[in-house]
Amino acid sequence: MYEKILLAVDGSEHSLRATEEVIKICQGSTHPVQLEVINALQEVRNSEIVLQQVKADDVYRDGEVRIQHNEEKLRNANIPYTRTIERGEAGKMIAEKANNGLFDLVVIGTRGLNGFQKLVVGSVSTEVIKRAKCPVLVVK
Repeated sequence: MYEKILLAVDGSEHSLRATEEVIKICQGSTHPVQLEVINALQEVRNSEIVLQQVKADDVYRDGEVRIQHNEEKLRNANIPYTRTIERGEAGKMIAEKANNGLFDLVVIGTRGLNGFQKLVVGSVSTEVIKRAKCPVLVVK
């Protein structure tokens, strides 16, 4: 079974469902699972800062707030985990983390939220599928 799982979250409905699937996997495992939760925040470009009137630090803080529901689900299920919040190209960053950390599985929602709370049509999950060397479970 899976010993090391990377759960990519952003607080969206799809990422909450991905969290629920990870809980099922962990609870059904006969051995401890090392779980890492990653929230990869898209870098804020200067043009977006001007157009959207946001600050890069606000995007980071908003990312922490958005994933609280994911973390709450894990805590309520007594699933131990570590958490990482990073900035960059989300799909590329998640796949690199999975590959460099030798994860057995990546779990991600089909759609998520970018830094400005807009729907992304699966571009991050598609990028992770293309780049990750381990299996990727995409939850809708």
